[in-house]
Amino acid sequence: MPRSHSSIGGVLLVNIRQLLTLRSPSGKTGPRRGPELCELGIIEDGAVLCVAGKITSVGTTKDALRDPWIKKHRTKLHEIDCAAKVVLPGFVDSHTHPVFVNPRLVDFEKRIAGSNYEEIAAAGGGIRSSIDAVRKAGKSALAQKVRSVLNEMASHGTTTVEAKSGYGLSLDSELKSLEAIKAASSQWPGTVVPTLLGAHVVPPEYQSKPEQYVKLICGEMIPLVAKRKLAQFVDVFCDRGAFSEDDSLRILGAASTYGLQLRAHISQLTRTQLEAILKLNPLSLDHLDHVTEDDISLLARSKTVATLVPGANYFLGLRDYPPARKLIEAGAAVALATDYNPGSSPTLSMPFVLSLACTHMKMTPAEAIAAATINGACALGLEKSKGSIEPGKDADVAIFDLNDYRELAYWIASDNCEAVIANGVVIGRS
Repeated sequence: MPRSHSSIGGVLLVNIRQLLTLRSPSGKTGPRRGPELCELGIIEDGAVLCVAGKITSVGTTKDALRDPWIKKHRTKLHEIDCAAKVVLPGFVDSHTHPVFVNPRLVDFEKRIAGSNYEEIAAAGGGIRSSIDAVRKAGKSALAQKVRSVLNEMASHGTTTVEAKSGYGLSLDSELKSLEAIKAASSQWPGTVVPTLLGAHVVPPEYQSKPEQYVKLICGEMIPLVAKRKLAQFVDVFCDRGAFSEDDSLRILGAASTYGLQLRAHISQLTRTQLEAILKLNPLSLDHLDHVTEDDISLLARSKTVATLVPGANYFLGLRDYPPARKLIEAGAAVALATDYNPGSSPTLSMPFVLSLACTHMKMTPAEAIAAATINGACALGLEKSKGSIEPGKDADVAIFDLNDYRELAYWIASDNCEAVIANGVVIGRS
């Protein structure tokens, strides 16, 4: 469905059937844990006023229409009637890989025929198969691809996106990928958080000397990215077939030295002990398919968010999913993200991820929504400005043509998002 953008000074949403504010009853600003994940802060017949890119008031429609300021300026506001609609914070998709050129259709067919992740990689597929196209592509072409992805994500209710490099795996192509993310984000009204993932896998030219690639990442890639301010995070794929725990610690240590924030893909294919990496205080550890009770206990006692990406498990045809219920019941902070990428999770839809979280990880719809909004914001260090509808926060709001918030996860792969407001800009159906 085509989308149209309109920039306005003020937006007033009224008659909202269910307004999910995600406001914490206790005023807590950190990630929601345990029973707190079910606290959606629902207001019936709600209203939200956004001015100059910020949320300025939240309450009932009755109270809003009595407000002297709104009475005085109402004719100048872009007013949206949200009767029979569900309104919630724009989704925060805190784990995506948008800088690639082509889908990996050979991988898809091989997997259907029974090949596993390692067999596909050994046959020349997997992450390495995306490298040549990214290295050959121009920055403008990559930026156009990322921009189209961001627009499509907004059509599903997403207003904040973490965007990784990681398919160039050379100094020049990783810098080019991050520059493409920067260019695309400047033309999108939502918020993009760039991440350097030079440590995705060891590229083919370094297969016989992986330690030299680690030196390149630590000694050249990270310093240049920090100097040029091209990324806020450094990520590393710490798992079998990618980077060892020792190399991952070296890379994350270098990132910390240069003032970049940390996150990691970890325990997706096999278990990696979390204790050493948690000591570096990463904001998020992602995937976590193969964590133990001890790992879960460590996560629960830490400030690190456990970001789960069930779209990958679904697309890879896996029987098992990350242990969301154990993590939640232990008190760990759980977020949800799409893991949008060409090899293992080609989905842009956060509502689809909510559905997977409910059906395959037994999260409740309320828990899934909190994990996809406020906890996603915490996974990016943006909880003070994103993830809930409260005065003073960024005007990031999603409007769904639904009667009940539980329908977000109920209608599988449906497009029920009517519009979003991203930093005060309305992106709606034309």
